[in-house]
Amino acid sequence: MEEPEMQLKGKKVTDKFTESIYVLANEPSVALYRLQEHVRRSLPELAQHKADMQRWEEQSQGAIYTVEYACSAVKNLVDSSVYFRSVEGLLKQAISIRDHMNAATQGHSPEEPPPPSST
Repeated sequence: MEEPEMQLKGKKVTDKFTESIYVLANEPSVALYRLQEHVRRSLPELAQHKADMQRWEEQSQGAIYTVEYACSAVKNLVDSSVYFRSVEGLLKQAISIRDHMNAATQGHSPEEPPPPSST
Protein backbone atom coordinates (compact mmCIF):
# COMPACT_ATOMS: atom_id res chain seq x y z
CA MET A 1 0.00 0.00 0.00
CA GLU A 2 2.90 2.24 0.26
CA GLU A 3 3.25 2.54 -3.48
CA PRO A 4 -0.18 4.16 -4.07
CA GLU A 5 0.47 6.43 -1.13
CA MET A 6 3.86 7.39 -2.58
CA GLN A 7 2.27 7.99 -5.95
CA LEU A 8 -0.32 10.25 -4.33
CA LYS A 9 2.38 12.18 -2.46
CA GLY A 10 4.48 12.37 -5.67
CA LYS A 11 1.46 13.68 -7.60
CA LYS A 12 0.80 16.30 -4.92
CA VAL A 13 4.44 17.40 -5.01
CA THR A 14 4.50 17.62 -8.82
CA ASP A 15 1.17 19.50 -8.82
CA LYS A 16 2.49 21.98 -6.26
CA PHE A 17 5.75 22.30 -8.21
CA THR A 18 3.86 22.86 -11.47
CA GLU A 19 1.65 25.46 -9.80
CA SER A 20 4.72 27.22 -8.35
CA ILE A 21 6.42 27.28 -11.78
CA TYR A 22 3.20 28.61 -13.36
CA VAL A 23 2.95 31.36 -10.72
CA LEU A 24 6.62 32.27 -11.16
CA ALA A 25 6.30 32.31 -14.95
CA ASN A 26 3.32 34.63 -14.71
CA GLU A 27 4.56 36.81 -11.88
CA PRO A 28 4.11 40.54 -12.52
CA SER A 29 7.85 41.23 -12.60
CA VAL A 30 8.26 38.55 -15.29
CA ALA A 31 5.38 40.06 -17.20
CA LEU A 32 7.02 43.47 -16.98
CA TYR A 33 10.30 41.96 -18.19
CA ARG A 34 8.52 40.42 -21.19
CA LEU A 35 6.82 43.72 -21.89
CA GLN A 36 10.17 45.50 -21.71
CA GLU A 37 11.68 43.01 -24.15
CA HIS A 38 8.77 43.49 -26.53
CA VAL A 39 9.15 47.27 -26.38
CA ARG A 40 12.90 47.01 -26.91
CA ARG A 41 12.35 44.92 -30.06
CA SER A 42 9.44 46.96 -31.40
CA LEU A 43 10.56 50.50 -30.62
CA PRO A 44 13.14 51.00 -33.41
CA GLU A 45 10.65 49.91 -36.06
CA LEU A 46 7.92 52.12 -34.57
CA ALA A 47 10.30 55.08 -34.45
CA GLN A 48 11.16 54.53 -38.11
CA HIS A 49 7.47 54.41 -39.00
CA LYS A 50 6.89 57.64 -37.10
CA ALA A 51 9.76 59.36 -38.93
CA ASP A 52 8.41 58.11 -42.28
CA MET A 53 4.93 59.38 -41.46
CA GLN A 54 6.29 62.80 -40.47
CA ARG A 55 8.28 63.00 -43.71
CA TRP A 56 5.22 62.02 -45.75
CA GLU A 57 3.14 64.59 -43.88
CA GLU A 58 5.65 67.31 -44.74
CA GLN A 59 5.66 66.26 -48.39
CA SER A 60 1.87 66.19 -48.41
CA GLN A 61 1.68 69.65 -46.87
CA GLY A 62 4.06 70.93 -49.56
CA ALA A 63 1.97 69.34 -52.31
CA ILE A 64 -1.24 70.76 -50.82
CA TYR A 65 0.32 74.23 -50.71
CA THR A 66 1.42 73.88 -54.35
CA VAL A 67 -2.04 72.79 -55.48
CA GLU A 68 -3.73 75.59 -53.53
CA TYR A 69 -1.31 78.12 -55.03
CA ALA A 70 -1.98 76.77 -58.54
CA CYS A 71 -5.75 76.93 -57.97
CA SER A 72 -5.39 80.52 -56.77
CA ALA A 73 -3.36 81.39 -59.88
CA VAL A 74 -5.97 79.84 -62.16
CA LYS A 75 -8.75 81.70 -60.34
CA ASN A 76 -6.83 84.95 -60.74
CA LEU A 77 -6.41 84.23 -64.46
CA VAL A 78 -10.13 83.61 -64.81
CA ASP A 79 -10.86 86.81 -62.88
CA SER A 80 -8.47 88.77 -65.11
CA SER A 81 -10.18 87.67 -68.35
CA VAL A 82 -11.95 91.06 -68.38
CA TYR A 83 -8.59 92.80 -68.54
CA PHE A 84 -7.36 90.44 -71.27
CA ARG A 85 -10.45 91.25 -73.35
CA SER A 86 -9.82 94.96 -72.83
CA VAL A 87 -6.17 94.58 -73.90
CA GLU A 88 -7.28 92.53 -76.90
CA GLY A 89 -9.68 95.31 -77.93
CA LEU A 90 -6.99 97.93 -77.52
CA LEU A 91 -4.54 95.85 -79.60
CA LYS A 92 -7.13 95.45 -82.37
CA GLN A 93 -7.76 99.18 -82.28
CA ALA A 94 -4.00 99.91 -82.45
CA ILE A 95 -3.60 97.52 -85.41
CA SER A 96 -6.51 99.18 -87.14
CA ILE A 97 -5.00 102.64 -86.60
CA ARG A 98 -1.64 101.42 -87.87
CA ASP A 99 -3.27 99.97 -90.98
CA HIS A 100 -5.08 103.28 -91.59
CA MET A 101 -1.83 105.20 -91.14
CA ASN A 102 -0.01 102.86 -93.53
CA ALA A 103 -2.82 103.22 -96.06
CA ALA A 104 -2.76 107.01 -95.69
CA THR A 105 1.02 107.10 -96.15
CA GLN A 106 0.80 104.91 -99.24
CA GLY A 107 -1.93 107.12 -100.69
CA HIS A 108 0.27 110.27 -100.80
CA SER A 109 2.13 111.15 -104.00
CA PRO A 110 5.92 111.04 -103.95
CA GLU A 111 6.18 114.86 -104.15
CA GLU A 112 4.09 115.35 -101.04
CA PRO A 113 5.96 114.93 -97.82
CA PRO A 114 4.45 112.51 -95.35
CA PRO A 115 2.48 114.05 -92.50
CA PRO A 116 4.60 115.19 -89.57
CA SER A 117 5.05 112.58 -86.90
CA SER A 118 3.98 113.36 -83.40
CA THR A 119 7.06 112.11 -81.64
